[in-house]
Amino acid sequence: MPLPELTEAELRRFGRHLILPEFGLEGQRRLKAGSVLLIGAGGLGCPTALYLAAAGVGRIGLVDADVVEETNLQRQIAHGHSTLGRAKTESAAARMRDLNPDVVIERHDVFLSVDNALDLIARYDVVIDGTDNFPTRYLVNDACTKLGKPNVFGGVLRFDGQLSVFDARRGPCYRCLFPEPPPVELAPNCSEAGVLGVLPGVIGALQATEAVKLLSGIGTPMIGRMLVYDGLDLSFSTVELAKAPNCPCCSKPSSEIVLRTEQMVCAAPPVGQTLSPAELRARLEADDTMLILDVRNPDEWLGGTIPGALRIAKPEIEQAVQSVLRDGGKAEGGVLGTLPRDRDIIVYCQSGMRSSAAIRSLVSAGYDPAHLFNLERGFSAWRKEAEQ
Repeated sequence: MPLPELTEAELRRFGRHLILPEFGLEGQRRLKAGSVLLIGAGGLGCPTALYLAAAGVGRIGLVDADVVEETNLQRQIAHGHSTLGRAKTESAAARMRDLNPDVVIERHDVFLSVDNALDLIARYDVVIDGTDNFPTRYLVNDACTKLGKPNVFGGVLRFDGQLSVFDARRGPCYRCLFPEPPPVELAPNCSEAGVLGVLPGVIGALQATEAVKLLSGIGTPMIGRMLVYDGLDLSFSTVELAKAPNCPCCSKPSSEIVLRTEQMVCAAPPVGQTLSPAELRARLEADDTMLILDVRNPDEWLGGTIPGALRIAKPEIEQAVQSVLRDGGKAEGGVLGTLPRDRDIIVYCQSGMRSSAAIRSLVSAGYDPAHLFNLERGFSAWRKEAEQ
């Protein structure tokens, strides 16, 4: 298929690209003909989306089912106070069109899942992983490997960032490095461990750079290499990556790759019981005597809580439990003194991982597992069901 011509307005807008000998008119026309699927319109997705639109990528898909919350604004620069409560895809699309009114933006107001991953990814030339959780990262990897699509990976946490391009046709895939997700205890996310607000801008801009290189055909993409960034030392290092001969994903024929939802497991066996959002609603309607415990961080509470929930962040619970264990007795007051031992306690966090760890801590302090329930998929699932 012939490359599209540039309009007079595009020739003016992208003039700084056109005078680059390595890029030129053909590189810009390749960008206009190209398409990118950006999974996640958050910390990494925002700068990536803005730079791709500004660069002249012809078609960009945005996958995200979240809405803009005030806690996002510290790092998610495509959003603002004027778009609080609006879909992230809507907010980002408006800013992208302001940068480049000719860009075609396709909004997908869904979370990536086993049911929709292949259909969505098949429509685009390059995929950018801007997600913040391991199950989705593995799903992106497996779907891209099955479809033969390059996956521009980025990760940020605290002050550190990583970048690579996983393309199983020319190098390793994500599972070559990490065949299975780590235990929950070893995989904190940004909401639990924090992230320097400017860090996603650094890594997101680099992800956009890799996508532009892949679409235009210039330079050497980060296939088979991972860039590691230390924001505190302002240092970059590159690690060579090798393809694993027995990789559980890319060593198979594409027809044998089966998508699945990875389950984050605990290093220790789970304790207590589980409760779905629908089951919790039924118990609330029955005016149950249970206690609902929100163990998220205070900044997450600003985005909403389950009505009537007692708010005690997971680190506070763990600190109180450690104090009890050191003393060799039960807590008479303090944090644990507010948690009854003879009533059901439904514990929740954002996704169900931290709450599971909090339940194990309570059991170690003498709480009966029969009275402890973990809300399945956490507050995210609770809110999603409320919006349906």
